[in-house]
Amino acid sequence: MKFLILQHTDWAGPGRLLEFAMGVHNVRFDLVRVWRDWLPDFSNYDGIILLGGSPNVAEEGRYPFLVEEKRFIKRAVAADKPILAFCLGHQLLAEALGAKVGPNFAPSIGFVQGYLTHDGREHPAFVNLPKAIPLFKWHSQSVCEPLPKQLSLLATSAQCQVEAFSLQDRPHILGVQFDNHAAVPEDMSRWLENDWQWLASFRGLALNPAELFGNAVAIREELTCNFNTFFGDYLAIIS
Repeated sequence: MKFLILQHTDWAGPGRLLEFAMGVHNVRFDLVRVWRDWLPDFSNYDGIILLGGSPNVAEEGRYPFLVEEKRFIKRAVAADKPILAFCLGHQLLAEALGAKVGPNFAPSIGFVQGYLTHDGREHPAFVNLPKAIPLFKWHSQSVCEPLPKQLSLLATSAQCQVEAFSLQDRPHILGVQFDNHAAVPEDMSRWLENDWQWLASFRGLALNPAELFGNAVAIREELTCNFNTFFGDYLAIIS
């Protein structure tokens, strides 16, 4: 298989767990940096991966590339192209499908406990995961409830209501708010170094890097296994 990956920020590329899973499953990809590259014809790819990044969905003036990317996503959905979206990508996909995106009630950064809903436990990409799973979070915006009727809520947490969704009867169009593809210290170090101004903008946020890295190390095997299972099962949907 071959994927088209859209990257939104220079330091937030495919995480190590995503790269590992693609290697395990012999998946190739082309990486497009949307702030400087042309968006290619998606018909040449088996699927599209939308990564996270610095922009908010509504910041088209500050990030003009969002205008064309939103059109691109709508065309891909209309063509029934498989889409797997993370964080900002999840929000862009949700907006393209009629959902609202806005500030979360609080920034959600670091590891939280996520829970699969009834629909989540039956979704083929999550069916082989535990009902409760650790999620790596890095966002202050979120998809708002109520969701449009055509969207199924798949996962939730105490820090964010919509942690994952898919389009009903089209499980290959899937968005997740969490960034488990990058939930390892090597990626976190780069994110902390490059996104410190954003982190500093939240008054009262007590983020302890040592604790963050310690948590990642302690559950690295679980995170790797879960993400590899999730990604393999997603590939099985579209194969």
